[in-house]
Amino acid sequence: MIRHPRTLAAAVLSAALLAVSACGGSGSAATLELTAALPDSVPGGTELRIGDPAIQAVLQASGLDQELADAGVRVAWANISGGPKSIQAFRADKLDCSAVADIPSLFAAWTGTSTKIVFQSVTIDPLKYPIYELGIAPGVRVGSLADLRGKKIAYSAGQAQGALVLRVLEKAGLTEKDVTLVELTSTGDSYVTALGGKAVDVAPLGAANVKIYERKYPGATSIKTGIRDDAATLYCLTSSVQDAGKAAALKVYVGVRAKALLWQNEHPKEYAKAYLQDVQGLNEADAKTVTDLDGSAGIPATWDNAIARLQATADLLAEKQGHDKLDAGTLVDRRFEPVEAAAAGAEVVTGDAS
Repeated sequence: MIRHPRTLAAAVLSAALLAVSACGGSGSAATLELTAALPDSVPGGTELRIGDPAIQAVLQASGLDQELADAGVRVAWANISGGPKSIQAFRADKLDCSAVADIPSLFAAWTGTSTKIVFQSVTIDPLKYPIYELGIAPGVRVGSLADLRGKKIAYSAGQAQGALVLRVLEKAGLTEKDVTLVELTSTGDSYVTALGGKAVDVAPLGAANVKIYERKYPGATSIKTGIRDDAATLYCLTSSVQDAGKAAALKVYVGVRAKALLWQNEHPKEYAKAYLQDVQGLNEADAKTVTDLDGSAGIPATWDNAIARLQATADLLAEKQGHDKLDAGTLVDRRFEPVEAAAAGAEVVTGDAS
């Protein structure tokens, strides 16, 4: 995908769409219409508040953080990931963007927080390298999805794991009435602890961490879902994307983030040390287990299929959880689509299946 230089007319039009508005009691910031071209110049003093811990570690390990500095992008890193914490931080205006799956953008909209997805990535061969597997409590017999009938399943409505549970039940020909859904937010080791203590029979676990769980609890098992679950995004407050300075900085960040994911693919040992060991605290053996089971991240040439999958998920959750119907396309800022594709260059994924 090739980006052509903007013509003078386009630049003039972009400038005409900029307006000045008050911003948070600290002076003023130029407001960028959501239909305007992304600015190319980052104003001095612009800061992005980002919760993206894995990419933070990769940027520092790879030296790609220098590209941000050279472009004048200053990042205030937040140790935040996942939907509940990021939405809470958005509401308190303590965060601009966060790395999540696809579900948080839906729940942000349903609960009155306006956000935009500015980055999409996929897993190469997603069914071979799933993000989640179903962890089974020690002593509980589940050999197939049909065996979920009558089981207690950990469930978090506002997280990707919750949507996965609903999709698993649908695939198994079961309904929520055929199982007991145990409301439990997935934070830290909460699902692992619940399984180990037999508070639940089944819980979605990060597939790369299943082996660690099975070693920790003798008799623990797991099964694959056979469902694509690789949605990975960066979503931001709409007000942050409408801030011309932050939008310019995000344009740089999105490009550098794409390079960081590709670097991570090529440097699993360095990634394991920089993030899994030094940040998450895994030992060397467990970190290697995680990277061995991780699939390579891909940068899609187009977001069409990702948006279609998001719409299907939105429709499912609206039906099962009683939410309003939602147009998933309104949650995505496609101005960033060619930015990440251009950064990936020849390594862009052109065959992302729907």
